[in-house]
Amino acid sequence: MEVDKVVHLPRLSRVAVCGGTHGNELSGVYLVKELLKAKNVMKEDNDDEERPASVLMVLSNPWAMQQCRRYVNTDLNRCFTHAALSGPVSKKDPYEMIRSKELNALLGPKGSPEAVDLVCDLHNTTSNMGLCLIAYSDCDWICLHIFRYLQRQMPDIPMRYIHLDVSSKESYSLDSVGKHGFAMEIGPQPHGVVRSNIYTTMKHSVQHVLDWVRFYNSGTVFEGGFVDVYTTVKNMDYPRDSETGNITAAIHPQLQDRDFCPLHPEDPLFQTFSGETLRYKGKEPLYPFFINECAYYEKGIALSLARKRLVALPRIRVQAEQEQQANEQGFASEEE
Repeated sequence: MEVDKVVHLPRLSRVAVCGGTHGNELSGVYLVKELLKAKNVMKEDNDDEERPASVLMVLSNPWAMQQCRRYVNTDLNRCFTHAALSGPVSKKDPYEMIRSKELNALLGPKGSPEAVDLVCDLHNTTSNMGLCLIAYSDCDWICLHIFRYLQRQMPDIPMRYIHLDVSSKESYSLDSVGKHGFAMEIGPQPHGVVRSNIYTTMKHSVQHVLDWVRFYNSGTVFEGGFVDVYTTVKNMDYPRDSETGNITAAIHPQLQDRDFCPLHPEDPLFQTFSGETLRYKGKEPLYPFFINECAYYEKGIALSLARKRLVALPRIRVQAEQEQQANEQGFASEEE
């Protein structure tokens, strides 16, 4: 990719900021509530003000939020495949399956020209991951340029871009409903708890994202460059008893809290409950993250592993209005 080449991309007219997709990840819950209050005040004071983009604030999983639980029946952030969204609605369905269809109607439909242009879904992790943007693409120039902008605006915050490589599988999370989307994952923060430093980092990050959208829509040219991208390779489970399925080891003390530090072959990986050190048997150094994430015990994930590579970003600029209208008319003609 030539970093000096200018790529013209459509305007981001509709943006969604979502919190509470997991009801016990409280930074996003409280931030969206605050943003909703601020938006209502602005609306009352500036009814005639023209805004460069429509920003929708969404509390994704209100029932789980009320109970301060990750979910009520099933993980909402796994309910956004086309198969799940296209099925008939039944009162017998798990609450989150019903809610995913409501959110798809509000923000989508997924994969359609009517879907919102950008979804920013707010999450917390118990892992020591700093601030991460997690997306399904390693060549979505909108998401990657937003990440690069955040790096420059918040240089003191550890920040990474995770490419969630699902290969032949379909994207399944809320952010996949938008034309562009990412999860903003910030930690460490215990679930069911809000820490002021984590909340403040998320608040500033979201404001910078919205600033970037405003600059982009106004015609700002964002210069090309390079960013590190961590592409997922695999997940690893804890060692388990072959008969009971119970875990028999914890993350090794030398690995705990060392998210995104290289894990080399033969490095300590787990420590059994009897005190034995189990070592990493991979054939190449990889980068661990989501180390000992609380919510992933039920998913059988002790940590995820990724490869790091440098990705070149082109210069980008918003399309001229006439060009975008022509592209939309062409899309409509193809659909017909």
